[in-house]
Amino acid sequence: MLPQAHRGRGAISRIAGRFEKTRVDLSDEEAHARAAQAPPTELRAMQAGRIISTNTSPDVPFDRSINPYQGCEHGCIYCYARPSHSYLGLSPGLDFETKIYYKPNAVERLLEAWGKPQYECRPITIGANTDPYQPAEKKLRITRRLLEAFLEHRHPVTLISKGALMSRDLDLLEVLAAKNLCSVAISVPTVDRPLKRLLEPRVPSAEARFRLMEELTSVGVATSLLMAPIIPAINDREIETIVAEAASRGVRHAAYIFLRLPHEVRDIFVEWLKTHMPDRAEHVMSLVRQASGGRDYDNRFGIRQRGRGPYAEMISKRFRAACRKHGLDGDRYQERLDRSQFRRPGQKQMTLGLQ
Repeated sequence: MLPQAHRGRGAISRIAGRFEKTRVDLSDEEAHARAAQAPPTELRAMQAGRIISTNTSPDVPFDRSINPYQGCEHGCIYCYARPSHSYLGLSPGLDFETKIYYKPNAVERLLEAWGKPQYECRPITIGANTDPYQPAEKKLRITRRLLEAFLEHRHPVTLISKGALMSRDLDLLEVLAAKNLCSVAISVPTVDRPLKRLLEPRVPSAEARFRLMEELTSVGVATSLLMAPIIPAINDREIETIVAEAASRGVRHAAYIFLRLPHEVRDIFVEWLKTHMPDRAEHVMSLVRQASGGRDYDNRFGIRQRGRGPYAEMISKRFRAACRKHGLDGDRYQERLDRSQFRRPGQKQMTLGLQ
């Protein structure tokens, strides 16, 4: 018997993390009772030792990022960040979307980093791993306080999100954009409402995200569509529809990411498939393998984001064709952001007389 799906949750079960050394064997009755319990959301404070993460990945369009939260209540079943909960001794399944860690000292750590003499100003992306506008942000406002710091110190910033809560911060984003200090990417993988409820249960509707795009572009914020992920035989048919709708809301740039299944995400996704789409589960995974050299996931740079082979190439051609048709380009907005305005903490008072 398959585990029971939970209303408003993406993952089906608390699949064990890859670092767990102790396993508890439950009886069938115990396992079923535990699975039937709808898990509540828990917010847990996590003091950050440092807040800026760096990467050297050649297929990632930024090398610095900030994640105000670890774990994400949006519950997207495909989220490649799920394995990060394994480092906490928690499940990348249900624990990832119900046990949310927040970093109350994020701004303090950011100002410390900026104040170091060796710090070099380069655009920083907020939300590279987990969504900075997930539900907890409405109360905690960590992302907003970070944006206030970026504006005060004139530091370039980019944001990636599925959260319509970003509209709350239009006042900050508009000023940052006027100074050429910010760009935004909004992720929309489907406009199919029943599918959205299964794929990303606590994410705002696609229409809410398209309205957000319109709000952002109307005040001059450089806004991108991110169709992520494209999943074979599930949402691949929507490429042209989503690109066209984003273009109609003023977006002039778009990108996509092919489904990624690193570490535990593979088992979490397959369990979800078998529960919600048992009739096509094998077909979906067959196409995934076709685009991954016969494997469930190819983690090599240059392949992990796009896949390879005839099916992956077809997706790429369709996406490029849709973008050309609607006038969307492939430039990376963050590469055009201005780094020259940066005011190191403590420098503002020294330079006021020169401005």
